[in-house]
Amino acid sequence: MVKIEQSWKNALIEEFEKPYFKELAEFVRSEYLSAKIFPPPAFIFHAFALCPFDATKVVLLGQDPYHGDGQAHGLCFSVPEQTVVPPSLANIYKEIASDIRGTPPTNGNLEQWAKQGVLLLNATLTVRAHSAGSHQSKGWEVFTDAVIKKLSDEAEHLVFLLWGNYAKKKSEFIDWEKHLVLEAAHPSPFSAYSGFFGCKHFSQTNNYLARHGKEPIRWG
Repeated sequence: MVKIEQSWKNALIEEFEKPYFKELAEFVRSEYLSAKIFPPPAFIFHAFALCPFDATKVVLLGQDPYHGDGQAHGLCFSVPEQTVVPPSLANIYKEIASDIRGTPPTNGNLEQWAKQGVLLLNATLTVRAHSAGSHQSKGWEVFTDAVIKKLSDEAEHLVFLLWGNYAKKKSEFIDWEKHLVLEAAHPSPFSAYSGFFGCKHFSQTNNYLARHGKEPIRWG
């Protein structure tokens, strides 16, 4: 059985029994035995551990874990405290400072967001070292699409932050009538000036949460 936070285990129990997931689990197991894989095994489901199903208020979707040494720890866009803040995250911090006039975190560890109800979900949860996209199309996307749909179906008044074309494609699994879906360009240096900067997603998120009786996120 997959070792995952209990509320998520309960929510996804049927998913873990499907043939594709069993094949995925075997693939991932063999990869860890034969190659250098990120994140470390204990952090594959770190996003779920810090943000239980019923506590989720915001879903921020990334694509792949970082594939460089010492970066990936199971949360999209996040890196451990001692690691240099990656360019996309630096741009996220710039938008926070502009949008809510707040002081962004002093390092790249986003665990405090996760503990407040932000599910920092990568579409693919593992990757080979220094080989971007190497674990795509192995089954992870099917699993994380199911996570998104489960939240959309069973939760109320969530905020989905979809940055970049890849993330925007996931909107088909979301009920736009029940939830707030915010789309923008990806915060990468290659696209941040094409619609990410100035999107004001952080203030929009907090305003929506407050309107529906939920505690806003402390982004700084």
